[in-house]
Amino acid sequence: MPTDQTAVLADVSSMLRSVLGDFGDDAEITMDTTFSDDLGMESIDVVSLAGRLQARYGTSVNFALFVSGLDVQSVGQLKVGELVDYIVDSLAKAPSRS
Repeated sequence: MPTDQTAVLADVSSMLRSVLGDFGDDAEITMDTTFSDDLGMESIDVVSLAGRLQARYGTSVNFALFVSGLDVQSVGQLKVGELVDYIVDSLAKAPSRS
């Protein structure tokens, strides 16, 4: 499973393109891309992304915990890079599977 920032960004970008459908094909997704302003994500999109994150990373990455301390406006201003960094950190702390 990827644990470096570049690989995780690629994973998250792929998930976002799937969630956003046709709109996601044209969107440039970088560490500075915001979920709401740049990608136009709505609540249902965030829920769909959360499901994809769980399917990809299992319980190692808890998206609900990540956004639990944020208000609605903060979630909208959240950058892809913040999520990527959270995923990388979560995977680094997860017990390794042998």
